[in-house]
Amino acid sequence: MKLGLRIPQRDKVNLRLDVTEVAQTAENNGFDSLWVYERSLYPLTPEEPYPYSDPPGGDWPSYYRQTADPLSVLAAAAMVTSHVRLGTSVLIAAQHIPFQLAKTIATIDQISEGRFVAGFGAGWSKDEMRAAGADPNLRGRYLDETLDVLAAAWGPDPVSYQGRRTIVNNAIVGPKPASRVPVLIGGGGNPRTIERIASRADGWLSIPFGSKGFQEIESTWNKIRERAVELGRSAEHLEHIVCANITLTSELAGAERTPFVGTIDQIGEDVVAASEVGVDELIIDLNLQDPWFTDSRRMLDTALEIFHRVNKTLKHTVADKISGSSDPR
Repeated sequence: MKLGLRIPQRDKVNLRLDVTEVAQTAENNGFDSLWVYERSLYPLTPEEPYPYSDPPGGDWPSYYRQTADPLSVLAAAAMVTSHVRLGTSVLIAAQHIPFQLAKTIATIDQISEGRFVAGFGAGWSKDEMRAAGADPNLRGRYLDETLDVLAAAWGPDPVSYQGRRTIVNNAIVGPKPASRVPVLIGGGGNPRTIERIASRADGWLSIPFGSKGFQEIESTWNKIRERAVELGRSAEHLEHIVCANITLTSELAGAERTPFVGTIDQIGEDVVAASEVGVDELIIDLNLQDPWFTDSRRMLDTALEIFHRVNKTLKHTVADKISGSSDPR
């Protein structure tokens, strides 16, 4: 299983220096990928509460008060790295003009020499969508049209496309991506998301919630793969990438804890559990924990400690499985 890192975007970050330092250090220490997320504003009186609070219905978390533009951050990371993949987890399709987004992603892919991974979601914040001039009730349609426009704009010239938001009539469109850009979709296990991933995406970006988080994502992943085969697609080429929203605690978290909440040892156990349910790549994300984000250097040091511990644990686990499979008994 590959390991990625979410790079700095939030407040208390020196965008000129921290992004490049974290990107270079992560690549030099063996991370496979670098990732960004998207939050466009912080409503003080939100139209709807934050859906992932515990209990549900709470205020938006303070770490969303300021979030740098994800594509600008990835472009900076592309300039100082040479082989890590550069991914979005996720861009909210409704907040972007699809045609311009296609050109921006293709440009960054050219800068990075073919390392971009495009992760998208339908989104949940009505405040953010309305700020972008989008109707929240059409979020699914915006996502589908974005995927259609990307395929058209990145395809052979001349390009022609007609949709709700985008019309291109017999035009040359460039730049094209340096190589084929994998397109992944995030979201829960509802039937529409499963169908969208199985029918047209290159994989799924998931987040495990609750004590049954790994069981639920394993079940959903199996449904996605089975549906892809039913539609005549190869499930072997689909990627399952998990975002580990890490919350470190000084004491052991209880048995009913959400995955990636607990001590570093418990985080290591969760990484092994993710590997065992077939996850292809895991994103270490410390953006959501304020004590570890007083500065980017502390975040990076903590991420590297987790990375090296996790790598050691994974290697021992693989070795134990190989040894067990070769046991003549």
